[in-house]
Amino acid sequence: MVKVVGVRFKKAGKVYYFDPGDLEIEVNTNVIVETARGIEFGEVVIPNREVPEEKIVAPLKKVIRIATEEDMKHAEENSKKEKEAFGICLEKIKKHNLEMKLIDVEYTFDNNKILFYFTADGRVDFRELVKDLAAVFKTRIELRQIGVRDEAKMMGGMGICGRILCCKSFLGEFQPVSIKMAKEQGLSLNPTKISGACGRLMCCLKYEQEVYEELLEKTPNVGAIVETPEGQGVVMEVSLLKGMVKVKLDKGNETDLEVFKVDDIKVIKDVAKKADEIEEDIDLETLKQLED
Repeated sequence: MVKVVGVRFKKAGKVYYFDPGDLEIEVNTNVIVETARGIEFGEVVIPNREVPEEKIVAPLKKVIRIATEEDMKHAEENSKKEKEAFGICLEKIKKHNLEMKLIDVEYTFDNNKILFYFTADGRVDFRELVKDLAAVFKTRIELRQIGVRDEAKMMGGMGICGRILCCKSFLGEFQPVSIKMAKEQGLSLNPTKISGACGRLMCCLKYEQEVYEELLEKTPNVGAIVETPEGQGVVMEVSLLKGMVKVKLDKGNETDLEVFKVDDIKVIKDVAKKADEIEEDIDLETLKQLED
């Protein structure tokens, strides 16, 4: 076991482990730490605890100190300089006529590097832009191209649910989501209904997926032949969350459907679902692009 604290550098950002040494650090305490890109200012979100060695990335860097008032003031000054740098970079992008969208600017705490985050449809030759920025700021410049999901996380916004985007408010890391999840949850496969502000599949598809998978394992598919308390029949409709199925019983010419609990029926012969079955005549290639 290794003693660590969890530090976050941005709201809803990824949590990184650091060695607290002899320090006992509480949650919401600001600290100065050493990272791969230099000295950084962060907030402790996980207090001192022990974790298995396989959960850390060696070598574990140390917490340098608990942040002082001077450190906090310096961090605030950096925030102001980031806004100024954003405006300057926009002017330089326009000057060089580059097809790129500037998203965010970030100073390292020690001011040894400035990172400019941008999006673009393809590759961008920004070598002259870097030279111009370096001449203005007299420090190391790094331009980093990001994807649409990261753009949404940085910029924020409102989801179709009416709440602040999950990635902006609490989701530390993106989880993979797929069209299969939408199918299994019985959602419309219309891209406008299952994609988020970023244009990719909504992250919330992942939240309940495990429950749906458990229910699907014990629920027969439509078309399955089952034995019920009223006799044998064919499953015509499934209510996954309610745990109920509608069955057409083999009673001569009768066409009435009976409703049974999943636990009260026994599957005699199930049928496989058609994995390539697409609702509402939506192009499969279009849907696949949402997974990226």
